[in-house]
Amino acid sequence: MMKRIRKVRYCSALLLGGFALLLPVKGKAQEFRATVEVNSQQLEGTNKSVFETLQEAMNTYMNETKFSEATFGPQEKIECRIFFTVSEYDGDRMKGDLQLQLSRPVYNSTYTTTLFNFRDSKVEFEYREGDPLIYNRTMAENNLTAILDFYAYLFLGIDFDSFSPRGGDLFYEQAQSIVQQQQSSGEVGWRTFEDTKNRAAVLGSYTDSSTSGIRDLLYRYHRRGLDEMVTSPDKGRATITESLEEIKKVGQNAPMSVALSIFRDAKLDELVNIYSKGTDAERNAAYDILQPLFPTESSRLEKIRKPE
Repeated sequence: MMKRIRKVRYCSALLLGGFALLLPVKGKAQEFRATVEVNSQQLEGTNKSVFETLQEAMNTYMNETKFSEATFGPQEKIECRIFFTVSEYDGDRMKGDLQLQLSRPVYNSTYTTTLFNFRDSKVEFEYREGDPLIYNRTMAENNLTAILDFYAYLFLGIDFDSFSPRGGDLFYEQAQSIVQQQQSSGEVGWRTFEDTKNRAAVLGSYTDSSTSGIRDLLYRYHRRGLDEMVTSPDKGRATITESLEEIKKVGQNAPMSVALSIFRDAKLDELVNIYSKGTDAERNAAYDILQPLFPTESSRLEKIRKPE
């Protein structure tokens, strides 16, 4: 049975002007255990070696780059998956979409829960076969490294939020810095209001005041809910039910927010399992919150209300 206990990574807080500044613990271990795949099956008559070297370069970048000063033990690395499907390749320019998934273990169990599940359809970049991907903390070297850096910091923010209340502040700020830098690059996927599901919109769903309650859900649902369910299933499930009020507020404040589809794709199937042993009151409460938010998911939601 796997047991992973995340260390308290922020070791000190300095009070300055009434605000607590969280300082990361210094360490050397990289943060991610990433699986990266590049799929070029849509392309015909193309030399496949460039996609093989791209996959190797992306894997190396995500698994060997140190993105922060936080310390991670070997069993604490963050699990993520990045699947790039190439739809166009002309010269050195590639276009396609990224399917991204972030997960985390549940304490005292072998169960792994999904924190983030999203398809980024606005992915374009230049890549020449054999070129290394170089990390630059202050300014991304190119659009590919900017995209990878953005999701690395977003993943760190989400992961830290799931272990402590709004614990990922520093990483959302770094992701925001990348968005701001890339908005003047001319590349797609970065500009605010350009698209309701681009990278700027994804970040905004966690940082805008109208939708940032999703971050409170991350902590309550995972640390106070799922992590408690092994030893106290009823208590953990009750906390998860309470946490769903946050996604309800997101729907009320911003019904077109990408936060809703991210939550749907990450959590609806899991919630079916969570409520399979819940009381009628809990199942009905969850259903009443989720059904107005996801009216097209009636079959899955009905399994919450009436488990098989």
